[in-house]
Amino acid sequence: MKKYDFAAPCLMGVEKPLSNELKFMGAENVRADNGRVFFSGGVEMLARANIRCRIAERILLLCARFDAVSFEELFNGVRAVKWSEYLPFGAKFPVTGSCLSSQLKSVSDCQGIIKKAVAESLKSDYAVSGMLPESGALYKIRFLILKDNVCVMLDTSGEPLHKRGYRANANGAPIKETLAASLCELARVRRDHTVIDPCCGSGTIVIESALKALNIAPGLNRSFAAESWELAPSGVWENERSTARGEIRRDAAFRGIGYDIDEQALKVARENAEKAGVSDYVSFYNRDLRDFSEDIERATVICNPPYGERLLDVKQAEELYHAMGERFVKREGWSYNVICPDDDFERCFGRRADKRRKLYNGMISCQLYQYK
Repeated sequence: MKKYDFAAPCLMGVEKPLSNELKFMGAENVRADNGRVFFSGGVEMLARANIRCRIAERILLLCARFDAVSFEELFNGVRAVKWSEYLPFGAKFPVTGSCLSSQLKSVSDCQGIIKKAVAESLKSDYAVSGMLPESGALYKIRFLILKDNVCVMLDTSGEPLHKRGYRANANGAPIKETLAASLCELARVRRDHTVIDPCCGSGTIVIESALKALNIAPGLNRSFAAESWELAPSGVWENERSTARGEIRRDAAFRGIGYDIDEQALKVARENAEKAGVSDYVSFYNRDLRDFSEDIERATVICNPPYGERLLDVKQAEELYHAMGERFVKREGWSYNVICPDDDFERCFGRRADKRRKLYNGMISCQLYQYK
């Protein structure tokens, strides 16, 4: 079986959980880098990672990696790849990418050079003298030039992996599904947990907790770009989906609870839970966080409260943090996990976290405050 190299970009701060996720799937040579994880495997792993990854943003097939400080070196490095092994005759291959902290700074120039180098390689292998037809399947090429190191990749996912398919609707400032899944992993959500989100909005954290607890693969009900590729036959995708469906744990003793003061948001949350297939395991209620209390022996609280840069002004946010500190009391069997960008959170909350982890919510630098 032929092995390929892959790169899975992710939000900064969750490289280790993503590495563990990929290892658990059977990926080989897993190694974390800043904002991405490299790994290897066959076409089965290509399909499996797309269908099952909760934390990765995309699965990219790594075609070339080399250093370049000139356009000539960039062209030669890309031209050296045998692109006909990846792209069939007639494939569409648009090029997008970015340049960071490198001598090659012009994204548009790099796009043009990479496009030309791939075309020259394909024309040579397919004995074409004129323009290449691009009327077939889409093979989107992505490049990243970081500190003069070039990665040229094929996007196997198409739509980013945070688009699970269940969240057609969302409230204001929704948390991304991949970040919500990362919080669930860092909070160590398991199949017998009760998870509570007292600021649930459209329900993403509660739903992602349920998907994890029930072992429902997040990509089961969506399609991926590589499904139309000759490289990855349809039988591979069918087998991986069938295996994933067989591993769903409908007997899990999980319970998810979400609170919000916005009835429209709660309506959306219930609709999203239904689309995600977890509505029998989660409940949503109209309740203010300031009234938070639960007569439950053990629970895991995970929340992404509204804060100054999202929905509230600074004073309102600080008042909310203070209320959380009063309500999130120390109890045997309980843990609290709060993601927030404010450096004064612990002061307003009233006690220092047992653990802090730096994460990014979109472009906002945050801390995950964990109270065990």
